[in-house]
Amino acid sequence: MRLFHKVNLKHYGCLLLGAAILSFGMFNIHSQSAITEGGVLGMTLFLHHWTGISPGIYSFLLDMACYAIGFRLLGKSFLQNAIFATTCYALLFRVWERTGYLLPSFADRPLIAALCGALFVGVGAGLIVRMGGASGGDDALALIIQKISGWKISHAYFFTDFVVLMLSLTYIPLRKILFSLLTVTISSAIIEAVQKIGGSSD
Repeated sequence: MRLFHKVNLKHYGCLLLGAAILSFGMFNIHSQSAITEGGVLGMTLFLHHWTGISPGIYSFLLDMACYAIGFRLLGKSFLQNAIFATTCYALLFRVWERTGYLLPSFADRPLIAALCGALFVGVGAGLIVRMGGASGGDDALALIIQKISGWKISHAYFFTDFVVLMLSLTYIPLRKILFSLLTVTISSAIIEAVQKIGGSSD
């Protein structure tokens, strides 16, 4: 029983740590530097631009769709981990909003913003995925693609990000897209590296 609690504590502790790192980076780097997103989040921004409907509505619908498919393909444990990680991410993001920016803005230094953003996203999302969870539709979609295709997780992340960023060229300058591509390329590789550390995620 004691071992069970120790394993559970480590498991959910990693999910919480991943959500903290990811939300910190998204708030302090991405939101300040206006790094364009790929994946599900980027798709919500793309749809908002062309339809005028709130990204919040699209985000809810797309995330729920990804979670439903993930539940069918990845099982009950995925859904439990995803709900925990998503809740932690949302709450912690709110904490950072109330705290205010703790890092300087890199808006005028897009290369530094891209590299730092990739590090936070890669490590944070990597820890969550390593524990079999998801912080949002992006992670869930990547895990679904990996399950169906047999691709490496880094390739699954990059594929969804690349497709959405290419669509985003219809309203976002090429220069900003190129830095975003750099971010997602590096973060995808880091996510895979974190996922593989030590072999089994349990």
